[in-house]
Amino acid sequence: MNKSGKIGVFDSGIGGVTVLSEIMKILPKENYLYYSDSKNNPYGDKTDEEIKQLCDNIVQYFIEKDCKAIVIACNTASAKAAQCLRKKYPNIPFIAIEPAYKMVYDYAYSKPTLVMATKGTIHSEKFNLLLKKYDNHKTYLLSCVGLADKIEQGNKEEIRKYLKETLSSYKNEVENVVLGCTHYPLIQEEIEEILGQVQFFNGAPNLAQYLKKILQDNNLLTNGQGIVEFEDSQELEEKKRRFFEILRERENSNENIKK
Repeated sequence: MNKSGKIGVFDSGIGGVTVLSEIMKILPKENYLYYSDSKNNPYGDKTDEEIKQLCDNIVQYFIEKDCKAIVIACNTASAKAAQCLRKKYPNIPFIAIEPAYKMVYDYAYSKPTLVMATKGTIHSEKFNLLLKKYDNHKTYLLSCVGLADKIEQGNKEEIRKYLKETLSSYKNEVENVVLGCTHYPLIQEEIEEILGQVQFFNGAPNLAQYLKKILQDNNLLTNGQGIVEFEDSQELEEKKRRFFEILRERENSNENIKK
C-alpha cells in the first residue's frame, strides 16, 4: 500500500461531507478523494446486490486512483456492502460509518431515543444486531424515506415541511436523536426546531479516530498537503459547488481544498 496515497471517501451523494469534515479535523495533512454517486442516489431504495455492485465499482475506481484506505461514508452502503468489500479486498483498510446507537448505551441509556435513518439502514441485519445488543427499550425507529434526497437538493422549505410532518409526534417524547444517515447532521438545527433541544449522536467523530488508528497501525500516515478532490458520477457542477461550500462552512477555511 502506497503511504502517500489518497484516502477515498464515498457516499451516495454529498452527505458524507459530514464524515470527511470530522476526519480532516484530526488528519488535516492527508490527501482526500471524495466520490459522490449522484447517478445512483438514493441507495436506500436499491437491493442488497445492487448496492454491493455499486460500491464495488467505486472501490475499483479508488484503487485506480491510488487510494491507500477507503471510508464508506454512507450508512446504507456500510450496512449492506462493507463485509463483502473487506473479503474481496483484504489488503485495503475499509472504515465504515454506522449509526451511533452504542453511544446512547454508553452515555444516555436511560433517555428515550429516536433513531433517524434510511429504510435500508433501519431494516439491515447489521443495524438490527446493534439494536438488539444495546437496546435501551425506549427507542423509536424512524425510516426517513426521501429525506436524504431533500437534503441533497438543498431546499430548506421542503426539508422543514418534511420534518414537521414526520417529527411533530415525537416532540416532548424523545431526548436523544441518533443521526443514522450522513446527510442528517446538515439539518440538526431544523430538527431541533421541531423537537426542541435534544442530544444528537453521530458516528462520524468515532469513525475519524478509528481511521487514524488504522493508518497508524499500518504505517500509512503521511504529512501531505491536505488536498481534497471531488468527483461526482453525474459530473454535476452544482453538487461540487455545494460540497465545497458545506465543507468550508464546517472547516471554516482550508486553502488546500481543490476546486
